[in-house]
Amino acid sequence: MKFGKEFASQMVPEWKEAYMNYNFLKLLIKDIVLFRQQQSRLPDNYPTAPLPPSKAAALKRKGSLFRAFSGLTSRYNNRVTKKDKEDEVILVSAMHTSDVEQRGEGGNYQTIFLRASEEGAEYELVFFRRLDDEFNKVLRFYRTKVEEAVKEAEELNLQMDALIALRIKVTNPTVDSPFINQRYTGYPMEVIHEEQQEKRVKEYQMASLDVLNHIKINTTAETPLSAIKNVFGSSRSDPQFNKQELKDAKEKLKQAFIEFHEKLRFLKNYAFLNQLAFSKIMKKYDKITSRNASDAYLQMVEESYLGQSDEVANLIERVESAFVKHFCNGNRHQGMSTLKPNTKKKRHLVTFFVGCFFGCSLALVVAIIVNVHNRKIFSLKGTGRTQYMDTIFPLYTLFGFLVLHMVMYAANVYYWTRYRVNYSFIFGFKPGTELGYTEILLLSSGLSVLTLSAVLSNLEMELDKNTQSYSALTELLPLGLVIGVILISICPFNIFYRANRFFLLVCLWHCICAPFYAITLPDFFLADQFTSQVQLLRNLQFYVCYYGWGDFKKRDAKKCNSSDVYDVITIVIAVIPYWIRFLQCIRRWWGGHDSTQSLNALKYFSTIIALIARSIQTQRRLKKELSLKIIAASTSGIATIFNTYWDIVMDWGLLCKDSENPWLRDKLILPNRSLYFIAMALNVILRLAWMQTVLDFHEAPFLHKNVLIAIIASLEIIRRGLWNFFRLENEHLNNVGKFRAVKSVPLPFSYQHEDHKNQ
Repeated sequence: MKFGKEFASQMVPEWKEAYMNYNFLKLLIKDIVLFRQQQSRLPDNYPTAPLPPSKAAALKRKGSLFRAFSGLTSRYNNRVTKKDKEDEVILVSAMHTSDVEQRGEGGNYQTIFLRASEEGAEYELVFFRRLDDEFNKVLRFYRTKVEEAVKEAEELNLQMDALIALRIKVTNPTVDSPFINQRYTGYPMEVIHEEQQEKRVKEYQMASLDVLNHIKINTTAETPLSAIKNVFGSSRSDPQFNKQELKDAKEKLKQAFIEFHEKLRFLKNYAFLNQLAFSKIMKKYDKITSRNASDAYLQMVEESYLGQSDEVANLIERVESAFVKHFCNGNRHQGMSTLKPNTKKKRHLVTFFVGCFFGCSLALVVAIIVNVHNRKIFSLKGTGRTQYMDTIFPLYTLFGFLVLHMVMYAANVYYWTRYRVNYSFIFGFKPGTELGYTEILLLSSGLSVLTLSAVLSNLEMELDKNTQSYSALTELLPLGLVIGVILISICPFNIFYRANRFFLLVCLWHCICAPFYAITLPDFFLADQFTSQVQLLRNLQFYVCYYGWGDFKKRDAKKCNSSDVYDVITIVIAVIPYWIRFLQCIRRWWGGHDSTQSLNALKYFSTIIALIARSIQTQRRLKKELSLKIIAASTSGIATIFNTYWDIVMDWGLLCKDSENPWLRDKLILPNRSLYFIAMALNVILRLAWMQTVLDFHEAPFLHKNVLIAIIASLEIIRRGLWNFFRLENEHLNNVGKFRAVKSVPLPFSYQHEDHKNQ
């Protein structure tokens, strides 16, 4: 693999803009190559083509400045090489300013090209000018992040002080001395400069239990009951100094250490990769120009803050030591496996089974088509066809919707991975547990094999002429399949990707209990998926009615289809996903995280009104009511316009008139801009297609009503799959703009007095 691709693959995706632009510098070197190749093919007296006036003038002025002030470079901290001055190509200097010098920081570095008088030197001047810009950008970013890391480490020190004091208070409440004995504490994690180490160690040795009087313990587990107490202001905030508080505080601080260690590893890798990139680009420059400029420049890189700073390495060592000591009982192997989880490896066996299951699925589809054709099940509008389409078909389309949604999610994961959208970080998966697209395809293809096998078994069934009933075992196949899927989902054993199943169940519980939990992206993302699976939820409702109230042995679902209660429940089932999203938006708006969530809540409320109006209008007795049709059409139109605008503008961040990419946004991931316009058009079309399901446009002479409903529902699932990709792309770009690559973990202790905290 070429270094450029390897360099891009090892970047922290959210810090991409802060890395050295290796590809652009390569293009500048290619310009030098092209110029030299052109000059070598021309005769000596051939006039060369001039550069554009503006560019040529700028380069000429820049070159003249370098030549004019080349004799004054002694006032900078230039490093003199051991080679003869005749062999020198560049001089690198640190340009100090008064503000920077007062803070004790190094200034911007500037390279002076000593061969500016040579022909074609303007291309090399441009190269070194941009090289300096890239190095100064990297240096500023690295320095800023290191300073942030040092401050975070100091905060973790204070947190460790409080944790150790709490541990002593809980485990040995009879201690009368106001000071913590050295054998309990020692020194948690020294993060300041080496010359302050001895002083800080003494402070830690005499750390006072009085710290517990100045802190608030933020370890109350978030539950629906605690949320209600907070609303009415009756929540208890006084520390009890019990074992549960100690356990919760330790767990929170442990997670904070893990995230902080990950950030430090990112910083260490950032410094190493950029130094390697500067080395590679300078070696390439030397090779192309036959000069020897890399030694001087790389020596400057090595002696700069990027190469000489050891804060990150020291912090990593001390974080690991503190983590092993305080959270792993001195077990270094356990501590390092927690701080540095193993990289997930691709398994060829998974790919093999994906191919097998998809092959079996295709074979089963062919077998079902042949069976239907030979038995002429759907050729005549008989009782058998009507019974099958009204009862068995809705039972199995539930799995079809589920498989299609999983396939769309697998496609999303594939393209997120391809375009380096950090979906694992955005969703908050535990490192190494996120499912790749092959694992998702394995689950979906396995489920499709089971479903199609059950469908084929039902088609092989014949009605018993003596009992006028179907085999109970065969008729119970769909119900058994549903129960099996549910049992696997809640299985506590470490099979079938337990970490992901648990993560899904937690998010599902948060959706059910909205708005009693703080709303995170996985919670409302999952709720949005349910808004596109209304037909799946209605099919679940049909399961309950068909097997609990109907006569499944005779494939008789008249009690379900003719019940007014069933119709009301159908409307409620369809409203539930949108109501959950409405409550989530209210919670986010009430928490003050995002003021636009009030409008988002209004959007879902308008959708609920439109959905109720459409559902009432499509009831059997009210189909011919013109006033209801007008109300349903108007509310549906308003809701569709509102939802479409929110999808494209708010969720996708598109339709920005003054952006660098007209009517899109400044930053795009997909290389072809036309794909964004196609996606916007498809979003509008597919939303209108979904409206046809409830606007009474579902009658067709060649298709059964349930088949057309299933097709329209599948189109909505496809629309949601497209929405998922661009929604997460926009979220990723927001993280990139803020250089947000590590989760922000709430700390267990907050100091009530800033003076004590500063001390």
